This record gives sequence, structure tokens and C-alpha cells, in this order.
Amino acid sequence: MSTPLKAKTAVVIGGTLGIGRAIALGLAAAGADVVASSRAGEAVDEMASALEKLGSRTLRVESDVTDRASLEALHKAVLDQFGKVDILVNSAGVTRRVPTLECTEEIWNNIMNINLTGTLRACQVFGRSMLERRYGRIINVASMATMVAFHEVAAYGASKAAVGALTRSLAVEWSASGVCVNAIAPGIIPTALNSKLLDSPRGHELMMRTPMGRFGNPEELVGVAVYLASDEASYTTGQIIVVDGGQLASGVNQ
Repeated sequence: MSTPLKAKTAVVIGGTLGIGRAIALGLAAAGADVVASSRAGEAVDEMASALEKLGSRTLRVESDVTDRASLEALHKAVLDQFGKVDILVNSAGVTRRVPTLECTEEIWNNIMNINLTGTLRACQVFGRSMLERRYGRIINVASMATMVAFHEVAAYGASKAAVGALTRSLAVEWSASGVCVNAIAPGIIPTALNSKLLDSPRGHELMMRTPMGRFGNPEELVGVAVYLASDEASYTTGQIIVVDGGQLASGVNQ
């Protein structure tokens, strides 16, 4: 088995469910030591056991992207154990479908705080030591909503569009110091976050607009994540790589 990430240390925030979980397991299978963290203690423990079965060294540390102190504690724990963080994946996210006129500031601010400001917090906390070492790979999880609009999810779309802008901004700032910052924009990937949406007329429309004629699965993002996390991506930065079965390229399919 190829191990392009051997001797690398990765942290996956939001790494216990869905896309984050698949990426964490994929990085471990590629040879990295992986710490998958989230707010859910039982899920963190279960995920650590799964990573250990793949031969990865890991830690059991909870974190919350809305709490900078928890991210700093996670960062310190990883540095104390492994001495460095080579790879950071930001996969924590939340969405809510609501007509924009009914989107309260509380809903808006909560989505922004998790999806956008949470990503910024993690990049700041982990980016500092990467810049000091002059090496790092940061992978943010963007969305199709980074590029196109979806009905009644204005807060989510705005947050993910901003994640794309943040990714490019950090790439411009940090790449000369050896820290590459990129994002993956998944197409329609069934997860607990969107299961109700996909089992609806809206989900059927999304299927019709996908040239491959099917939705993706989280494991189909792993190859891109491993590449962006590796030394092979030394000249790739500021990119938002879409993995969507052709949906973004599509016009009328029927």
C-alpha cells in the first residue's frame, strides 16, 4: 500500500462524522498519524480506535470550533505528543434551511460562527506553528454553495462562499512561508447533515443535474485530500477543487 503521508501528523477537526471521518481514515491509510477531533466525546473515542486499527498513532481530544481555547488545547496536546502538525483539515460545519426573511440573526450568526469563523480560528491556532516551521498543508471543506446558490440556505451559502475567499486569502499570505492552503468543494454527498433534503423533490432535482446520475460518497473525496496533504502538492495553493460528478459543469441533462 502506498504511504505518501508517512511520518506526517494530521489533525481533522470535525473528523468523527461524514466527510471529515472519511478523510481522517483516508489520511491514516496513507500513512499519517491522525487526530480526529469534534465535540462528541464518544465519537472521538470510537474514531481513535478506528484510526489505531489502521496503524495510526492518535489522541482522544475533544474540541469545539466556536471555542478558541479548546482549539488551543487540541493544538498543544498534538504538539506535546507528536512535536508538529503537518496537516490540518477543517471539516466542522452546520446548515439550516430557512427562508431568508425568516432567518434570524441568531441562526445567521450561529452558522457563520461554526462554518466561517470556526475555520478561521483553527487556521489561526494551527497556522502559527506551521508558519514557524515553514511547512504546512491546510485543507478547508468548502461546498458547491461556495460557487452557486441553493434555495433557502442563504446563511450557509454565504458562509461557504466566505470559506472559499478565506482559503485564497490565506494562500496568498502564507504560501511563501511553506504553508499551502486549499479547499475541497464536495458535490452532493449523502450525510446526516443533508439526508432529509435528498429524500425530497429537491434531492431528485439535484440528482437530475448530476451528469454521473448518482450522488457521491465521502470516500470519493479521499484521493484529493491525500494529494493536497502530501508533498506532491508543494506548488498547489489557493485552489478550490470541486468533486461533484460533473454537476458544476452541467447545463441541461435531459
